[in-house]
Amino acid sequence: MSASDRPKDGKTSPKANDKAKAAPPRAGGARPPPAGARSGPPGGPSARRAPARAPTSRPRGPREDYPTVQAFVAIGANLGDAEAAVKAAMAVIGALQRTQVTARSSLYRSEPVDAEGPDFVNAVVAVRTGLDAEQFLVALQRLETQAGRERPFPNAPRTLDLDLLMHGNSVIDTPTLTLPHPRMRERAFVLKPLAEIAPDKVPRAALARVTGQVVKRIV
Repeated sequence: MSASDRPKDGKTSPKANDKAKAAPPRAGGARPPPAGARSGPPGGPSARRAPARAPTSRPRGPREDYPTVQAFVAIGANLGDAEAAVKAAMAVIGALQRTQVTARSSLYRSEPVDAEGPDFVNAVVAVRTGLDAEQFLVALQRLETQAGRERPFPNAPRTLDLDLLMHGNSVIDTPTLTLPHPRMRERAFVLKPLAEIAPDKVPRAALARVTGQVVKRIV
């Protein structure tokens, strides 16, 4: 308001009242926006908050659905720390592709049968596997090699011995694989741990025939 518009009696002039009525009050005493500032239309993008996003879970990998069969593997070792080697073999067999260990026997100590060297530590594991018998055999032989097994002569002492005893109902007779294992019912160090986890797979008559073989449970 200029000096010429200000009344001498201190009262507001009618022009000033008209200007005050023209400016609507702002909530909270907020200052009016500066000249030239743009404001979005009511309900426009600047007036809306972004909708809250629902929490998302991390994408899961594809689930593998495959048929499996029950198989049994005899484990033995008589070089180095044989007990540790047998326990480690139980773990790595369960880590094979499409394979899971479902039962583990106790560990047994036995004298070599048709072999040389110190006493063996033996065990048997049951597995569910999606590998066929030949694939499973190849995988077991690979584990033997990784454990340092050497074959300088037949029935030599070994850091790890893995024998596929049964693979489902497979009956196989090839130069590289015979199932069921042809000598499993002649060996107490196979039958006793197998009977511990799968008694239905071991006939009593078979156990009776190997009673003369000394096999001692150790763990």
